[in-house]
Amino acid sequence: MRDPYEVLGVAKGAGAADIKSAFRRMAKKLHPDANKQDPKAAGKFAELNAAYEILGDDEKRKAFDRGEIDAEGKPRFQGFAGAGAHPGGFSREGFETFNWGSDGFQRRGSRAGAGGFGGFEDILKDMFGGRGGGRGARGGAGVHFEPEDFGGAGRGQDISADLTITLPEAVKGGSKRLRLSNGKELDVKIPAGMTDGQTIRLKGQGLPGPGAAAGDLLIRISIAPHPIFKADGVDLRLDLPVTLYEAVFGGKVRVPTLDGAVELSIPPGTNSGRIFRLKGKGISSKQGKGDLFATVRIMLPERRDKELEELMRKWRDGKPYNPREDME
Repeated sequence: MRDPYEVLGVAKGAGAADIKSAFRRMAKKLHPDANKQDPKAAGKFAELNAAYEILGDDEKRKAFDRGEIDAEGKPRFQGFAGAGAHPGGFSREGFETFNWGSDGFQRRGSRAGAGGFGGFEDILKDMFGGRGGGRGARGGAGVHFEPEDFGGAGRGQDISADLTITLPEAVKGGSKRLRLSNGKELDVKIPAGMTDGQTIRLKGQGLPGPGAAAGDLLIRISIAPHPIFKADGVDLRLDLPVTLYEAVFGGKVRVPTLDGAVELSIPPGTNSGRIFRLKGKGISSKQGKGDLFATVRIMLPERRDKELEELMRKWRDGKPYNPREDME
């Protein structure tokens, strides 16, 4: 932790009003809600809070200037017997420290009565939460920020992230590793039946607020393209290739599904583009189970066939027809 005077940008001889003014100016500049693209913003703001926690309190500032506590508010001398038990002695009671780490913004220690952290809260409340009929501290520890100031609402900042999953993961659920923009990694549990565009909310995994609970992490789900299926909400769609003779004579063809292939009866004279519905073969979700829609695509042989061409030539010359006459 840097020297609190350096963090606030004030001289050691600065008065209380100058320190308060410096904190107000820096708080607006460094608040995470005003620096959403800076992954280090939360750490900088936590450092600013810790600096003002010391310099904004007269007793703590004097203790720091005398070398009794460090920049984090921790006692420099912990081994002297009776420290804090005599008049003029030093006690850890009444000092709080602030840390920013993997668990976010945390406060440790105890308050120092009326002259403790309340001064810091009062300034933030006056800066951002003084409007709207006393919607200031929350539960004695949090600070309310009006939405027009930083977008907060009495707690930390919500953050968002995108996560791409496979179609089988969306259908069956599972776990996926997600790396956030600040470098933090976490395992995300994917519920079964997710659809493209849905959001997973992880409470308490967002940015912390000053003295308040952390916000949430909102994860927007995207389903990666599948080589066969296309998700359409809870329904699935696929193109079903059939041969020319299957379309003419009809027959049973195997259709892939997420649960394994099933047989579908194709009636004689099936045209390309006809859609068959396989009920219950889509995605299972809270809203129910979707269907699978198979669209017929008539496929000719990959290689040219002289016999087929001769047959089609005779057909064309002997029995011509125009499937586009209704379009003219």
